Amino acid sequence: MIGRIKGTLIDKIPPDVLVDVNGVGYEIQLPMTSFYQLPNIGEVATIYTHFVVREDAQLLFGFSDTSERALFRELIKANGVGPKLACTILSGMSAQDLVQCVIHEVISILFKQQAVGKNTAYPLVVELKDKLEKLSRSDTHFDGAGPAAPNSPIQRPSLRGDAHAKNEALSALLALGYKPVQAERVIKQVYTEGMTSEQAIRVSLKAMV
Repeated sequence: MIGRIKGTLIDKIPPDVLVDVNGVGYEIQLPMTSFYQLPNIGEVATIYTHFVVREDAQLLFGFSDTSERALFRELIKANGVGPKLACTILSGMSAQDLVQCVIHEVISILFKQQAVGKNTAYPLVVELKDKLEKLSRSDTHFDGAGPAAPNSPIQRPSLRGDAHAKNEALSALLALGYKPVQAERVIKQVYTEGMTSEQAIRVSLKAMV
C-alpha cells in the first residue's frame, strides 16, 4: 500500500494533482479541504494517501494529514459510501466539523450537500456515530468543532481569465459528483470577477451546505 507521497507538485487541477517523485508522476485526487492546503506548483508537497484497487482502475486519494485520511477510511466502510462520495462529503466541510456533525446527529447539514440525499444521510449517521465518537476520543484533531474549510485567501492569482477559472471550478464540482445543472447554477450565483478557480470552488461548496 502507498501510504504517503512526498515530491514536487507538477500540476493541480481541482480536485486532482500530479506529484513527481524521482521521475515518476502520481495522479492523486484530494478533498477540496486538503487541496486548499497544497503548496504552489514547483514546490515540494507531502500527501498522505489511500490506495484503491478496482477491476478497471487503480486510484490514489490524498489528504493533508492522517486524521482526515482516518475519517475517509471510516466513511468508505459505511454502506453506500464509496471513495468518490467520501471525497465529496469531506470537500463540503472540515473533518472536525463532519465528526461533530455526526456525533451530534446534525443530519440536515449532511443532506444539504447535493451529493448526499436523506436516504444516505440518516443511515450514515447511525452507522458512523459510535465509530466517530471513538475516533474523536483517540485523535485530538477531532476534539471539538473545528473550522470549516480554510478561510485564508488563495494568494496565487488566476492568470488565465475568468472563463478558465469558471471552467476549472465546474470540472471540479462535476468530478466531486455534483450534477451539471447544480454545479453550473451555483457557480453562476457565487462567481465574481477576478476569482481564482480555487476560490470559486470553495465558495460554491459553502453555498451548497
